[in-house]
Amino acid sequence: MDKDVEAELVTREEILHLASLCRIAFSNDELEKLQTQLQDILKQFKVLEELNTENVLPASHGLGITTVMREDCPDEPYPKEQILANAPLSQDNNLRVLPVLEEN
Repeated sequence: MDKDVEAELVTREEILHLASLCRIAFSNDELEKLQTQLQDILKQFKVLEELNTENVLPASHGLGITTVMREDCPDEPYPKEQILANAPLSQDNNLRVLPVLEEN
């Protein structure tokens, strides 16, 4: 890659502009380090642009991951007596909860 092209990937002014938009202050050393890091990242994208991906199918994920969750199938409900037996408060065959909104 041409040295002049590398230097133009990210300018100091662009970093200062982004920093002002984000309301972030950088020292001169931090700006130089950030500029170098961003240029290195963008160089990697330039390398990726050179790859031939003509016969490569698009993928939504890099690994062949399948769901580990079970099917969401309806099941028989628990008996009301069993639910009420585990409830801290019940009244008239219903769950009883403390008031959430009370009038003052």
